Amino acid sequence: MTTNTQATTGPVWDYSAGHGPVTGALSATTGCLAIATTGAATGMPPTWALAIGTAGAIGHTITSLRDRLSARTIGMRAASWLVGAGWTTWAMTTGPLSWAALGSLATIGVGMGAAARATLLREEARELEAIAAAERQVARELSAERRAIAAEWVDRIQRVCGIAVRVVAVEMWPTGTGFTIDAELPAGGTTYDRIAREAARLSADARLPHGCTATASQGIHQGRVLIDVTTVNVLEAETAYPSDYSPLSIYTGIPWGYRTNAAEICVYLREQCALVVGPTGSGKSNMVHVILAGFARTTDVLTWVIDLNAGSAGLPWVRPALDAQGGFVDDLTPGVDWLASTHTEAMLMLETALAVGHHRKVAYQDLLAERNTDQLPISNRIPQIMLVIDEGAEILTSTDRRTKELAKKILEVIRMLRAMGIRTVLTALGATGAVLGDLMIRREAKARVCLTGGEVEGMDLSKVFPGSRGLRVDQAPYKGAGFMGTPESPGALFKSWRILPNQIREIVAATADMHPTLDDISRQAAGDAYATRWAPERTAWMRDTAHTPVDNAPQPTGPAGGGLNLTALRDDQAPVAETDEEALARKFREQIDAQFATVPEPGSVAPAADKPPTAGLNLSALRSEDNAAKDAALAVLLAAGPEGTGASAIARALADEHGTTRQTVVGWLKTWTDDGTAIRVGTGTKTRYVHQRHATDGRTRD
Repeated sequence: MTTNTQATTGPVWDYSAGHGPVTGALSATTGCLAIATTGAATGMPPTWALAIGTAGAIGHTITSLRDRLSARTIGMRAASWLVGAGWTTWAMTTGPLSWAALGSLATIGVGMGAAARATLLREEARELEAIAAAERQVARELSAERRAIAAEWVDRIQRVCGIAVRVVAVEMWPTGTGFTIDAELPAGGTTYDRIAREAARLSADARLPHGCTATASQGIHQGRVLIDVTTVNVLEAETAYPSDYSPLSIYTGIPWGYRTNAAEICVYLREQCALVVGPTGSGKSNMVHVILAGFARTTDVLTWVIDLNAGSAGLPWVRPALDAQGGFVDDLTPGVDWLASTHTEAMLMLETALAVGHHRKVAYQDLLAERNTDQLPISNRIPQIMLVIDEGAEILTSTDRRTKELAKKILEVIRMLRAMGIRTVLTALGATGAVLGDLMIRREAKARVCLTGGEVEGMDLSKVFPGSRGLRVDQAPYKGAGFMGTPESPGALFKSWRILPNQIREIVAATADMHPTLDDISRQAAGDAYATRWAPERTAWMRDTAHTPVDNAPQPTGPAGGGLNLTALRDDQAPVAETDEEALARKFREQIDAQFATVPEPGSVAPAADKPPTAGLNLSALRSEDNAAKDAALAVLLAAGPEGTGASAIARALADEHGTTRQTVVGWLKTWTDDGTAIRVGTGTKTRYVHQRHATDGRTRD
């Protein structure tokens, strides 16, 4: 057996290294001695050595000039060649081995080394000085550019905003797309929003390109302001989602897009919910995929998706992992942990989330006490659950009874499960008061995105970013562009990346081993509803592309026989609990029936046995919902007493339960006025209606 050993003592020679002052002088003197001794022994003409030294001096002078070396260095090198050649010529004539020859050679060597050392130090100093001079020149040029920018914007702010600021610094963005001005506000209580609300005028005065803005934000203290000026429109171009699929965490932030300075903007959703607003064609669906891509890369997040529009938001993240037999392809896990496309599945998911959250509150008390915190420590072992609900804001404002039940569960999740690591991302089609009117959404959804796509109707930015100034829809007319604000970053322009189906498949494959699994305690609370979420019978609609998902809830069947299958005519619907308003309306109808000869509602009296059915369509069953609202309106009119009430007041009373508009109520009141049920009093804005039961001759005369 042989072993390779390496010496650890003695000098190590590097034969590829160049000569220094000492080795260079030693090499020159020994070379001269060797040539002189050999020439003297062989009878070589002495003038040859002098000719070789002269050629070396000339050659080194040329190369030194090409390298732009100093005159002192050029002279030292030429002198070394000539002195060495002169000594060699003399030694070949008189004898190189005499004490005089050897002593003079040693003196020449010492002189060469000292001169080489001195010139080397001078060359290094000269080079450093040249570098420093170049840096000073660049600094002078940059400083001149910054001073010009500062002077220009001081004048512009004075002209447009009417205030005099003092520029403290100008920072050029590394991306080359703009700069930031740090300015000091004048004394007298001037605030930064004096400049912020004039952002559009400042941008126009600076002749900035479309898509570029000059936005003001708070500085290091209340007497300073930061003005971000974008000079290159980065929102116009379409940028693909980054190909870096490295792991992320809910604590380190999840990138959702980039600002006008090309810097990524991240959201931190450990405690916050998120709201994404975008009309059709603004890039909202693409934004949802960007959000799901970020969650797929996190190692401590499980994503549950609700999309009642056939599950289209989550299907691209599930289908790459599914096979035709009801399992997963090569043990590949879907990019989302659960997908619901029907009311029944969505309700099951929300109830499971509530069960998990409530169980965590009790089961993890020891862990919370050990960590001395009131928030569940989220990790790969105890992942956070993110509920992404496409058009969830519309669910919260729906008047449909089944959808309203979903809305109650969503609000319960938002309100109660923050500390236990269950948060939501809701999307909406418009930024209107009807959609964003719920205080819970505005209070909990601190991370907000508003994609405009140039759409103006229904895009009230002040409702999404209250207090932000200078935001206008026409600043982001591009698909995928809009405004984004977080607790860490105020509302400002941004753009989301473009993500295509092939990249979604790449992300699903690249992140399959990053996804956490639900902790045992939460899995116990989730039960079979969660354990069987990927069962073949519950995911068959995902694999069968020829069919849309069907709600698993029992559906009422149509009446026996032919004809139209109208839902309102079905007699096997589950009974619905009677509300207070419906009970009041029913009692009022009973009183009306008892006092007046009213006609019974269709279906309330069995038809005579000998009377044949009426030919043609019988759509009277569809009047039930309308009659409920109409009876409730009549009850409100009766309850108003002799003073009466107006159409607006009746519409407000019915809005929550029936969603009735003022125009509908006006039509009813006109009908009631014509048939004598109600009496109109007054005109114009003072018009009111009194039920005929309370009317008297004195009250009804104008």
